[in-house]
Amino acid sequence: MDPSTSPHEHPSASPTVRVFPDPDAMSEAAAEQFVACMTDALAARGRFTVALAGGSTPRPLYERLAGPHRDDIPWSRVYLFWGDERYVPHDDPSSNVPMVHATLLDGTPIPRGNVHPMPTDRNDPEAAAADYADTLHAVFSDDDATFDLVLLGLGGDGHTASLFPDDAASTATDDVPWVRAVEAPPRYDVRTRLSLTLPAINRARNVFFLVAGAAKHDAVDAVLEQQNPALPPTHVRPRRRTVWFLDEAARFGNHD
Repeated sequence: MDPSTSPHEHPSASPTVRVFPDPDAMSEAAAEQFVACMTDALAARGRFTVALAGGSTPRPLYERLAGPHRDDIPWSRVYLFWGDERYVPHDDPSSNVPMVHATLLDGTPIPRGNVHPMPTDRNDPEAAAADYADTLHAVFSDDDATFDLVLLGLGGDGHTASLFPDDAASTATDDVPWVRAVEAPPRYDVRTRLSLTLPAINRARNVFFLVAGAAKHDAVDAVLEQQNPALPPTHVRPRRRTVWFLDEAARFGNHD
């Protein structure tokens, strides 16, 4: 039996929470689990599809994948996508594309045709979102799931990807497209974004949250304790499992 269709491929009732003394230990554990997830996917389907997270927290993970774990990964069978992106050109400092190149792509032999950033250099965000959704539907047309792995972060306000609290559409499960153009709250410098939606995320096999820093502690607590259903991460339920990789500051806050 293909392990991707095993009895384990159902939304789990509760996530796995792993806590590490610091971001470096957290990132190394995430890299090891990335490789393990990849090994399972290649054995089952011959390819490994990943939606990347942006921001600063996943940088050490990407550096480890391109460094100590580079030779553990058959890069020609890895396909990378974006979980969300600010609606700016790819060479803009606010874009995650330069960060992904600097930390991951430039240090690996992954074919550039396997890398699919969101098309944020067009005039119409809604059309760009629809085009990216079409790309995903084409990639996963012969599969009942989407990504083998989605990497997510968590904002201090409880958002994930670019799904923000109190956005009712982000929590819909049937009639929402896989990718949306969204507007971040006014306090964010770049408000217009593209983002995967919960229907696309929840059709993935695995989700890894990577969260570090005491500033995230209250949001982590609210999500893991299911304190606030308005927070989109409380509705993340992939096909197989959700794993939270946390440093001690994110899990327990400051105890100084």
